Amino acid sequence: MTEQIIKVENLGKMYRIGGHSQHPRQLRELIVGAVAAPWRRLKRLSSHGGDLQEFWALRNVSFEVNKGDIVGVVGSNGAGKSTLLKLLSRITSPSEGMITYRGRIASLLEVGTGFHQELTGRENIFLNGSILGMTRVEIQRRFDEIVDFAGVEKFLDTPVKRYSSGMYVRLAFSIAAHLEPEILLIDEVLAVGDISFQQRCLNKMNDVSTQEGRTVFFVSHNLAAVQQLCTRAILLEGGSITLDGPTPVVVKKYLSGLASGSSAAFADNPNRSGAGDIRLTDGRLLNKDQQPRSQFLGGEDLIIECEYDVQRPHQAIHVNMEISDQTGCVITEVSTVYTGTAFAEMRKPGKFRCHITDLPLVPGQYRISVHVFADHKTQDLVPNAFMFDVVGSHFYPSSRTPDTGVCMVSHQWSEAQPGSQQYKSLESV
Repeated sequence: MTEQIIKVENLGKMYRIGGHSQHPRQLRELIVGAVAAPWRRLKRLSSHGGDLQEFWALRNVSFEVNKGDIVGVVGSNGAGKSTLLKLLSRITSPSEGMITYRGRIASLLEVGTGFHQELTGRENIFLNGSILGMTRVEIQRRFDEIVDFAGVEKFLDTPVKRYSSGMYVRLAFSIAAHLEPEILLIDEVLAVGDISFQQRCLNKMNDVSTQEGRTVFFVSHNLAAVQQLCTRAILLEGGSITLDGPTPVVVKKYLSGLASGSSAAFADNPNRSGAGDIRLTDGRLLNKDQQPRSQFLGGEDLIIECEYDVQRPHQAIHVNMEISDQTGCVITEVSTVYTGTAFAEMRKPGKFRCHITDLPLVPGQYRISVHVFADHKTQDLVPNAFMFDVVGSHFYPSSRTPDTGVCMVSHQWSEAQPGSQQYKSLESV
């Protein structure tokens, strides 16, 4: 019988925008606050926009987690993922609703969470263990495993304030994973580590769940990691749960909302960044007949067309486009840098195209991110600007596609008869 370890009922977190929500804690702050209060009130009364506004980062969130579950949480920036983990880890308290736990919680939400800057790595291991309620003997029993996994033995007696961000994360994760909490909460902070360490973390989280029966709550934009690790996922949108179910179903739902087929809504993309001197305004995917399409066959031509506006003219502009699969793994990148070309200048609004011939992708769902840069600076970066499906293939003469992998490679076969050095192409069958 499954054992419930977390129960969340009608959880909500509200913040006030436009005013100071923190209360002074020191005598000096109390005195300064009392003196300044009349002026602040007068300023609010004389200002049309001075009223406090309520912002609900989370609202009406309810779910249950059983012992040994590995639950992924996905969603766009601002969806409420980090707020949810802060509430679960008791860093902040809910505005409404209730969270019920059974067991000790270890959380890794930000680089250096729970570390005392002036203490050494060794001292912080014992400090974190004490916070989790473990005895010194229990911590010593796991000490060597923690140090070995983190790979910081040379710096164990160095104050952690001198650690790099990667060292911070390695030690913090190792502590959280090895000091036997019943519930492990992990945020996107693992992205700071290198690829090999990230994989070790995923393997460790899987081990603590399947072998040790502990519960893992994992928030990440790395959908490949979520799909590899989690059997269940929760999709957050606008502070509420949109879908809670099997990971492949939730990931597919999340990806379907990131782009709108053959057209790109650049203006509505919340994750874009850049200086903005050159800014993408619209775009579309076309086939070789110039027709807008959101579905293609492997072996077809794919044309990516983008419109742009110019706030300040630039010369020698480059454009990169990353093509990713449905898990977020980058399959390939096309770039003016690789072709040894560049746009000579952009002085007024215009368009550009990238023409990919013989699309070598197997059936599946893909995304395209667009990056425009000039003067060694990002002007506009639009993640997941386009989404398209490959629904079949005529890349190979047989029209068959590989059962594994994501791309197809043009190739030919030939043979030489026994005793001959002459090769000839195989005949079609």
